[in-house]
Amino acid sequence: MPGERSAAISTLVRTAEPQTRPSVRPPRARPFTHLAPYAHLLAPAALALALGLWGIRRGGTLWADEAVTLEIARRDMAEIWQTLGTVDAVHGLYYFLMHGVFELWGDSPGLVALRLPSVLATAAAAAGVGALGARLAGRRVGVLAGLVFPLLPVVQRYAQEGRSYALVCALVTWATWLLLRAMDRPGRRRLWAGYAAVLLAASLLHEFAVLTLPAHGVTVARSALPAVVTRAWWVAACSVVAGLAPLGVFSLTQSSQVDWIGPPTTAELLAFAGLSLAGGACAYVAPSRAPGGHAPTLPALALPLLVLPAALLIALSPLRQLYVDRYVLFHAVGLALLVAAALDRLTRLPRHRLVTGTTTVLGHVLALAAAFAALVPAGIHLRSPDSRKNDVVAIAEAVRDTARPGDGLLFMPARRRVWTLVRPADFRGLRDLALLRSPRASHTLYGTELPAAEIRERVSDFRRVVAVHDLAGQPLDDTDQEAAKRAALRAAYVVCGTRRVTGARITVYARPGAC
Repeated sequence: MPGERSAAISTLVRTAEPQTRPSVRPPRARPFTHLAPYAHLLAPAALALALGLWGIRRGGTLWADEAVTLEIARRDMAEIWQTLGTVDAVHGLYYFLMHGVFELWGDSPGLVALRLPSVLATAAAAAGVGALGARLAGRRVGVLAGLVFPLLPVVQRYAQEGRSYALVCALVTWATWLLLRAMDRPGRRRLWAGYAAVLLAASLLHEFAVLTLPAHGVTVARSALPAVVTRAWWVAACSVVAGLAPLGVFSLTQSSQVDWIGPPTTAELLAFAGLSLAGGACAYVAPSRAPGGHAPTLPALALPLLVLPAALLIALSPLRQLYVDRYVLFHAVGLALLVAAALDRLTRLPRHRLVTGTTTVLGHVLALAAAFAALVPAGIHLRSPDSRKNDVVAIAEAVRDTARPGDGLLFMPARRRVWTLVRPADFRGLRDLALLRSPRASHTLYGTELPAAEIRERVSDFRRVVAVHDLAGQPLDDTDQEAAKRAALRAAYVVCGTRRVTGARITVYARPGAC
């Protein structure tokens, strides 16, 4: 039929025509989504870097130990090697490393060049803490642990100091991560070799990093591991000890360097006990389930790292006083992991049905605000000139303002001569009455001094003497030279005045009637 034919043709034409469909935009990719799997590494490193660069100059102040780094690392390689033969061999690797940094930096390396390696090392350590947390308890705990670590005041302090402690902490952190990898793959000898090599490097930077081994040993012993894993760990641990042994034996000949360390104070013991109890409480709250494979639980790894290295130094105190908190800075790694795991567990506890999501969010906001309010004042103080004792810049300026040209100068004890290394111009015009050879000429830190009889004779030739010495109450050195200095000043001089500057006293002595 003609009508049916025309209807069929119209239908075919309509189906042949292109159909117009509403345009659908493809979903827009969110920025940085490809970085999300690495948040437990990147976010902690970024926060640590920002905190480390904030106020890195600390108002132009310089701690005495940093002055030693600046002085020795600026010597040439041969001079550094000769210096290590007489003093500070335990920091030799760090001085060579900083010498290379200063060479790359160029002329007149300043405070930024001195402290930047520690800032970068703290960022690496924070990323390592995030990696440990993620491997042991999931990425959320990793992010939390990595963010807690650089916020700890003790970490912020040593992130901005030109000493080896931040670098040691970073190496210990990543050695611990390699240990976890090796425990999961006991047949991979490269992982065990890497673990031993990184931990040995940390111990060569500072010998007390070897105290990580007992902490790791407890972790290995408490984990249900095949015998092959335990044997591999013992081989790695013995390799570290063997590699460190030559430096350890030689450093015993320079043990007088740590004579200044006293027994742990009541405040230090209370602080250690408080951290240990807090870590134990967090370990009790934290999940105790192992992540699988041969990896230990988070408390089994973190709690020994927090407690054991410091406990060993404290226990040795009756025989030899060696406990200083910065020597075991890596305890902060264990603390950050435990705090993060406890926070994660507490936020996942089942809540009462009457507690709404809004109330929960408000509680988190208030907790963050409280933490911020507690940490910001500490952070500001750590970046102020008053945060460190023995500010060599302030001491040098005070001597310059106090002394007169031609005055005699005494350092009591001799090791306080290190305060002159950075700003020698402030001491020009003064006669160092005890000095025989300068620090650089004698390849030492503090120079060498005259015999006691010659010191007494020199002191007697001056009408005024400026003495730079420790604060009252500090133990007095009992060497012949130090006794001669004190005796000569008592015998013929009166005190004209004393000025306290950070950790030093500057006293002007004069003949009677010459003040």
